[in-house]
Amino acid sequence: MIKLLVVDHHPVVINGLEAFFKNSRNIKVVGHLHEGKAILDYVKKRQVDIIVTEIDLDDLNGITAIKRVKKQYPELKIIVFTNQLEHVYGASVIKAGASGFVSKKEPLKILDQAILKVFNDAIYISEELANQLTFSPKKTSVSTDYKNLSTRELEVLKLLSDGKRNKDIAKELALNAKTVSTYRTRLMKKLNVNNLVELIKIADRGL
Repeated sequence: MIKLLVVDHHPVVINGLEAFFKNSRNIKVVGHLHEGKAILDYVKKRQVDIIVTEIDLDDLNGITAIKRVKKQYPELKIIVFTNQLEHVYGASVIKAGASGFVSKKEPLKILDQAILKVFNDAIYISEELANQLTFSPKKTSVSTDYKNLSTRELEVLKLLSDGKRNKDIAKELALNAKTVSTYRTRLMKKLNVNNLVELIKIADRGL
C-alpha cells in the first residue's frame, strides 16, 4: 500500500483526496498538512512514500519546501498537485526534485495514475513539459521568458507577487536582503520591465 501525505491549505482538496482514495487497493492517505513548514517534522516521525503537495502554500513557497524535503530525504517522492500554470512552474518543480506535476483541473484518476507511476520510480509530466525540459526555444512571449528563469528566481518572483518584502523573502529563503535585491534586479532585466509594479503585474498574469 502506497502511503500518501497530502499538503494543501484548502480543506476541500484534502477531504476530496481522502474520499477518493478511501477505497483504493493501492493508495492510502496516511496524513494531511496545511503548511509546508510542517512537512519535515511529519516525515521524521511517520513513514511516507509520496507527498502530494500544492506549491502555493501560505507559510512557505512550494519550490522551497520541495528542495528542503529532497535535501534531507532524497528517496522521498513528491508530486505537485496545483492550480498554478505548468508552463511557468513545471520545469522548476521538477528541477527542484519533484517527480510529477498534475494540474487540479485534471480528473483525479490522472493523479491516481501519476502516483502509481512515480511510486515505480518514473516521472509523471505532460508531453509539453517534457519538451520544455528538453529544448530551449527562443523567446517569443512573456510565457517563454519564464523558461529562462532559475528555480531561485521563480521563488523570489512568486514571493514578490505575494506582496512579501525583501527582508521577508530573505528570511524565508535563508538569503540576505542584498541578495534578494540582486535577484529582483535580475528578474526585471530578464522579464524586460522597469520597476517592481510592472514585475508584479507580469507575475500575476503568469503565476
